[in-house]
Amino acid sequence: MAKISKDMLIGDLLQVDPAVAPLLMACGMHCVGCPSARGESLEEACFVHGLDADAVEASLNEYLEKKAAL
Repeated sequence: MAKISKDMLIGDLLQVDPAVAPLLMACGMHCVGCPSARGESLEEACFVHGLDADAVEASLNEYLEKKAAL
C-alpha cells in the first residue's frame, strides 16, 4: 500500500492516487491542478492554505488504507 508523507510533492501525491485530488480540494486546496502547485510539497501547500499538514497527511493515509482494504 502506498503511503503519503507531507514532504511529498503534490504532483507525486496525484501519481500515487489521482483520487486524492478531490480530498485536497475539499480541505481548501483548489489549486491542485495548477502547474506550480504540483511542485509544492504537501507541507508547503498546507502552510499556504492555513492547514495542519500532519492532519492532512493522516487523513490522506487513512483514505488510502480504507481503499486498500476494499
